[in-house]
Amino acid sequence: MAFFIALLINSIINLQVINSFHANEKQVALTFDACETKTPSYFDKEVLEFVIREEIPVTIFLSGKFIERNTKDVKEVAKYEFIEIENHSYSHHDFTKLSDSDAKEDILKNERLIESVVGKKPVYFRFPYGYYNQTKLKILEDLGYKVVHWTFPSGDPDKTITKEMLIENTLRKVKPGSILIFHINGRGWKTKEALPEIVTKLREWGYSFVLLKEVIK
Repeated sequence: MAFFIALLINSIINLQVINSFHANEKQVALTFDACETKTPSYFDKEVLEFVIREEIPVTIFLSGKFIERNTKDVKEVAKYEFIEIENHSYSHHDFTKLSDSDAKEDILKNERLIESVVGKKPVYFRFPYGYYNQTKLKILEDLGYKVVHWTFPSGDPDKTITKEMLIENTLRKVKPGSILIFHINGRGWKTKEALPEIVTKLREWGYSFVLLKEVIK
């Protein structure tokens, strides 16, 4: 009995949230969150158009309510091979406050929604607000997901952060294998101004952008 308890404990301890990836060269993963809570949210068109124009590989974590409000745009975005759509929960609730059964249903509800709109099953999950516990991690592992967060927060949802601060914070902290996070739902207040300069500088430094599926198996 003690042996099986030890196995259970070890399986829980070994669950992890991925915050970076092993890079043999200068590679970074550019990711975005697109969620909706109390007020309607839409794609930040300037950020989205920049990504598409520059053909930058990006991963977008979508919440279900955002998908339902922006279904047509999500379908169009998903057509690009350099953009991958992943699961950011349906309701965008704090998962530490949900029961295990409610959390599982929330994950699966958004999974079904993404499959119906995009035509592909998501394989990565990002917790709303980054809040989680071991039991919720175990649920996601059992569902076949890998949980991917970020190497450091960009801070773009903070209205007090200027364009210059956003650029400096990112370029100072970035390193090979970093997973960058910004918002593409209009809540990244200076992202559309800062992102082009960040991308240009990283490219000048020899960095390339990769999809999560290319570096996290």
